[in-house]
Amino acid sequence: MIFKRSNLKKRGIVGINERNLDFIFAKNKRKFYPYADSKLATKRLAESVGVATPALIGELNWQYEVKRLVELLDGRTEFVIKPDRGSGGNGILVISGILPIGYKKSSGSIASRQDLQFHCQNILSGMFSLGGQKDTVVIESLVKFDPVFEDISFQGVPDVRIIVCDGKPMMGMLRLPTKRSDGKANLHMGGIGVGIDMDTGMTNHAVQFNHYIERHPETGHLFTNRQIPGWKDMLDIAVKMQVASQLGYIGVDIVLDKDLGPLVLEINARPGISIQIANNRGLKDEVPIGESV
Repeated sequence: MIFKRSNLKKRGIVGINERNLDFIFAKNKRKFYPYADSKLATKRLAESVGVATPALIGELNWQYEVKRLVELLDGRTEFVIKPDRGSGGNGILVISGILPIGYKKSSGSIASRQDLQFHCQNILSGMFSLGGQKDTVVIESLVKFDPVFEDISFQGVPDVRIIVCDGKPMMGMLRLPTKRSDGKANLHMGGIGVGIDMDTGMTNHAVQFNHYIERHPETGHLFTNRQIPGWKDMLDIAVKMQVASQLGYIGVDIVLDKDLGPLVLEINARPGISIQIANNRGLKDEVPIGESV
């Protein structure tokens, strides 16, 4: 592990219980959670403050609407299917192309039309939603990620997570997909988190499953000393989303499209604490503890 237990407090590392009590419960009023818990609500919120998001292709709300999937996807070769109220990156299906044998997933495996319909049915039934409640299928255009990250990514789309508290960006990391994570930038599934210097936007430490690594396991390239393009713009976007959501403490996930620039993917009212490991420092000394906004 990166940190010895005896050094956690000294480094200002925040644990799950402390995060919940001092940051999330203290700063995030429950009535504003829907802005973060629904990707469609987040998209509408972003639009209201002039922040760009991936284009919405369509949504499915009922099981009988799944038959419309073929119609919605007609002529499209790249898209993403995701649950509106999913958590932890679960239920996100990325299609990067269409072959004679089926739809090509970001991991390189093939899915049939029936596979896509079955996946949508699972989303609607609440398989991936918070609390297992009935959900909505969201279909978005696939982000064409900036090639600046191409040599440290595996097939999927990398993104940037920025923690914002009371109008101030506190910590950031670049999240990278791997073969282990099935081409998704999800740390719990085996994705890689790379710390970012908040002042310069330069990458520093990199971790996978809470252990330091220096090179991407698939590409072999180094993670450190890379400039995040448009870093100041990303910080401004993250603050805009935090203020608009009226949640005092959130994580804002931003992807860099090669043509459209920074796009907000989602906001998280319960951001994970592994970002501290990626940055080799704790949140406690960075985030002001106080009353809910």
